[in-house]
Amino acid sequence: MSAHAQPSMFWREDVLPSDVAVIQDMTAASGFFRPAEVAVAAELASERLAKGAASGYLFIFAQEGPQVLGYACYGPIAGTLHSWDLYWIVVQKHLRGQGLGSGLLELVEQRVWSADGERLYVETSSLPRYRPTRRFYQSLGYAPQAVLADFYAPGDDKVIYVKRLSRPWTGQPAQKVHCR
Repeated sequence: MSAHAQPSMFWREDVLPSDVAVIQDMTAASGFFRPAEVAVAAELASERLAKGAASGYLFIFAQEGPQVLGYACYGPIAGTLHSWDLYWIVVQKHLRGQGLGSGLLELVEQRVWSADGERLYVETSSLPRYRPTRRFYQSLGYAPQAVLADFYAPGDDKVIYVKRLSRPWTGQPAQKVHCR
């Protein structure tokens, strides 16, 4: 590799102490989350660092060199046999629409399936600015299952989607990447 060559993108699943600030900055810059939600996103990474696997929070990061391009946080739903939650999926604003979010979500689905998960639940807002988010989930096979009126705030409903994971995956995620 020459000195000017760009490092290739890779996936990682370990949470580094520096990720707490990166997650906070990335979620804040997305334009989708209120300050309290940004704090929760960072808190989940802190909890993973403090408690390890016992936290119940799993992460996948897309990274190129030292820069985190996007991440997903997910975990099993306590008290269920085969149901999992996708807590967060965030991609750097300038990289949206390039397949990175789809690649992250496909990896999450693979990990959930490998852990005997059968259903992956995601939630989002009903506000108009979340229309692209809802289309994203639907384009990847997630079906709306419930709407909880005024959940986040008056006029801001919670939309819950689910995907039944019924097939094993073969091959690589949507994007070719170097995996560690």
